[in-house]
Amino acid sequence: MSLLSLIAVFLLEQLHPLDFRRWVVRPCTAWAHMIERQFNAGGYQQGIFSSLLALLPPLVLVAGLHAFLYWLTPLLALVFNVAVLYVTMGFRQFSHYYTDIQLALRLGDLPRARQLLGEWRECDVGEAEPEEVARLSIETALEASHRHVFAVLLWFVLLPGPVGAVLYRLTHVLAHGWSPARLGAFGKFPQQLFAMVDWLPVRMTAAAFAVVGNFEDAVYSWRNQRSRWPGSELGIVLSSGAGALGVRLGGPAEENGVPDDPDEAGLGETADVDFMQSAVGLVWRAIVLWLLMLFLLGLASLAG
Repeated sequence: MSLLSLIAVFLLEQLHPLDFRRWVVRPCTAWAHMIERQFNAGGYQQGIFSSLLALLPPLVLVAGLHAFLYWLTPLLALVFNVAVLYVTMGFRQFSHYYTDIQLALRLGDLPRARQLLGEWRECDVGEAEPEEVARLSIETALEASHRHVFAVLLWFVLLPGPVGAVLYRLTHVLAHGWSPARLGAFGKFPQQLFAMVDWLPVRMTAAAFAVVGNFEDAVYSWRNQRSRWPGSELGIVLSSGAGALGVRLGGPAEENGVPDDPDEAGLGETADVDFMQSAVGLVWRAIVLWLLMLFLLGLASLAG
């Protein structure tokens, strides 16, 4: 059922991409803000209580509804799985930015490429050169593929029904919205919880990139260059992706007028528009690898 659900979601998303920010981010953020306004007293304990309160009702509701539908007929449970996955995962919903940036760079329209990249990343990319625009686009695409495909896919497989997919999406929303920089001690537990939830998916995504790309360079970059993105486990994904593609990522560019880390990860060439197409191929090969693994696990289960 997991494999059928995923294939159906990928096909559905290609035909009709979801407006993720409108239908997922905004409602989830509104739910998180409502909980915060009611229970934020500034303490770490309140952060724990509020996080559980924000997570448990939706998870129990999804688990109960899935179990009820499965009791009626597995077909209804399958449809429910597809519906939940459709709103919790999907790289296609952001690919229009990536495709338009790639087209603008090929046409030499650098201002348009900068504008699109700034809208996608929700920040000012300054006077980024074409190579910097390409590099930042590749980094954002690799991050999006992890956040919106691989991590959700893994938790969907690990937990019964679509509970895992909802768990990952909600913990990500809480960690993003309840940052310690804004909320102090109240926001520490959501960050810790999301770090635990994201620990395994980060490494599985990085491993998939290594398998379908340049394995040796990916592993070397993963082990030695992940610190190019300090304070984030995403450094594992980005460094592995850089090595797998044979491109240098993490170089200097300006965001909000401030130069970022000048160090680079990867052992290959400077990022350009051609590597943007290579990054798309890397992500799709990794998706096919995961689907193949699910197919083999399904065959093994049937044989058992």
